[in-house]
Amino acid sequence: MSIEERDLLIRSICQQVADGTLGMPDAIRRLRVEVTGLNQARFAKMCKISMRALNHLEYGDGNPTLKTLESVFRVFGMRISLAMVTGPVETQ
Repeated sequence: MSIEERDLLIRSICQQVADGTLGMPDAIRRLRVEVTGLNQARFAKMCKISMRALNHLEYGDGNPTLKTLESVFRVFGMRISLAMVTGPVETQ
């Protein structure tokens, strides 16, 4: 995969998350598999997180820390940010 193709794939995954058509667990799994091609053990080591933490991220289990999420996204030149929700906003 060329650098341009990889960049387009990462941007596409980001857009799908922003649109609400792709959940965070699936986005993380797709980034790992489709962009890096690494298994969980090697990717977790590259991100300096435990394989268990990565597994929980990819399956949407638990409540990951911001530090854990940042460790994963930093590999792809990404950071966590806020986005406006389109449509009506629910208030309590």
